[in-house]
Amino acid sequence: MAGHSQFKNIMHRKGRQDKARSKLFSKLAKEITVAAKMGTPDPDMNPRLRLAVQNAKSQSMPKDNIERAIKKSVAGEGEDYEEIRYEGYGPGGIAVVVEAMTDNRNRTASAVRSYFTKHGGSLGETGSVSFMFDRVGEIIYPADAGDADTVMEAAIEAGAEDVVSSDEGHTIYCAFEDINEVSTALTAALGEPESVNPIWKPQNTIEVDGEKAGTLLKLIDTLEDDDDVQTVYANFEMSDEVMAELAG
Repeated sequence: MAGHSQFKNIMHRKGRQDKARSKLFSKLAKEITVAAKMGTPDPDMNPRLRLAVQNAKSQSMPKDNIERAIKKSVAGEGEDYEEIRYEGYGPGGIAVVVEAMTDNRNRTASAVRSYFTKHGGSLGETGSVSFMFDRVGEIIYPADAGDADTVMEAAIEAGAEDVVSSDEGHTIYCAFEDINEVSTALTAALGEPESVNPIWKPQNTIEVDGEKAGTLLKLIDTLEDDDDVQTVYANFEMSDEVMAELAG
């Protein structure tokens, strides 16, 4: 029975991975459609669409899915999504910024508020925590894109503001308004990045203990699992001991 049980566990895990992948593709497609509707359906003429398509490709989203999402905008199909930002505090006073795309503002606001309340947090007004973050561009490369010095040199040449390199990869930050220019220059120097996104980067982080970290991660997971939510940012960090405790 051990083999059967292991098979069930593997299938359950695969089912969860497939579900997560499907949800990711759905969010990427939504961003592509919205970007194409807001500008032109030609990625070469629409910087936001170009970034959306680039990120979809980096996540191995099938070409057919990408083209279908663009065609939706041309045909005027699909819902008219509104972009909304929610801000609030999670457990331990952690600041949380939630970016959503919705065709029903009341539904999304009600759901997001309930997630915060259920997980020991509180939803605030727009602007209540975003001042603790910087709006910047984030460009991520895998470790094999080059050593730290090579990537740093390319980033400086491209006009980036900061680089964080580790064994896992390279994260390059630039001014929000320079995302397209910097990512284009980096692509010429280092090849295609793994992702290019405008993000909310915390100015400072707060360390959370085991109990609060567990509840906070549940809040973030619940928010990210909502179909209307595109991205979630929070200004926290966890020690290796806390991460090990949660993993165990």
